[in-house]
Amino acid sequence: MPGSTDGSARTMGVLTVGGLVVVTAYTVALGSNGWLWFGWVVLGLITLGLIVTRGT
Repeated sequence: MPGSTDGSARTMGVLTVGGLVVVTAYTVALGSNGWLWFGWVVLGLITLGLIVTRGT
């Protein structure tokens, strides 16, 4: 079905959102860490790419 995501894309989305929560909590508690944010951005781009390729 066009526009729907399969299980792996949904799992990656959940991990990306969970990662955002963890990185944000770390930043609030211990201060910013650029590598954590960089890792989260990379994870988000991979997730976005997976969703886009599965949607077509």
